[in-house]
Amino acid sequence: MAELTAAIRIGVAEPRRLSQRSRLLRRALLLLAPSLVFLALFTYWPVLQVAWQSLRVETFGGTAHWGLDNFRRLFADPHFAAATVNNLVYAVGTLVPSIALALLFAIGLRDSTRLNSLLRTLFVMPMLIPLVAAAALFSFIFLPRYGLIGHQLGWLGLEAVNWLGNPDLALAAIIVLTIWKNAGYYMLFFLAGLQGIPDDLYEAARIEKASAWQRFRRITLPLLMPTTTFVAVIALLQVLTNVDHIILLTQGGPSDSTNVILHYIYQQAHENYDAGLAAAATVVSVAALLALSVLSLRSLERGIHYEG
Repeated sequence: MAELTAAIRIGVAEPRRLSQRSRLLRRALLLLAPSLVFLALFTYWPVLQVAWQSLRVETFGGTAHWGLDNFRRLFADPHFAAATVNNLVYAVGTLVPSIALALLFAIGLRDSTRLNSLLRTLFVMPMLIPLVAAAALFSFIFLPRYGLIGHQLGWLGLEAVNWLGNPDLALAAIIVLTIWKNAGYYMLFFLAGLQGIPDDLYEAARIEKASAWQRFRRITLPLLMPTTTFVAVIALLQVLTNVDHIILLTQGGPSDSTNVILHYIYQQAHENYDAGLAAAATVVSVAALLALSVLSLRSLERGIHYEG
């Protein structure tokens, strides 16, 4: 009899649980509806449009067919190859110095003093300047003869250098601007990571007569590996998605020396009116960003974590 009563209670409670779950699910969907509509209209639908456009090959006369001809034209285009190489050089030349300087600044300014607080503010200030405004500032700095650097070189009796007009120097000038703009921003992440390292570890290392380099190598660097991985991913995404300063300073020139993938997409879409080629380049770049995001998540999951 007791077993029959328990079975009846379970049979009655189970529909109640299902109805309660359905009500919670409806409430959750109702709350998420504005965000889902926003994502559908401004994220997923544009992605589908770009993917559709990349497979649509238009010919003269207004006819079109489906295929991979846009991707074949893309990979055969020497300008896309040059933009890809420039993007790789730009990424390496930006990431390594920016992260190294950010880590150096964070270690040097870890202690909370008035001087360190002032220096932190000065290093973070470039982050607050819009990229277009920073590019306008550096256009004056790199101006031949009459710019800040050119004036100082002339005062020293040296020949003025056309930083943005020389194909061998233009990309380096863009890299300098990017490092100046982002190093202070990355420093904030390293400062947050350093705050999570217990001081007891450094005290124990000092007792063991460990040098400053040994403390950095054995304690600071391993414990900052998750932070370093995160900063590297953020920096790489910024390198691949920021193009405003290049448009303002060089427009991809001279001789395609500063042309990157995103600027190549802009040229094909808005200057050459080749929507198919621009869409194909966009699909390739988005696939690369997606692969980098997946690799970054796996790296963060395998990161070194220590619990007290």
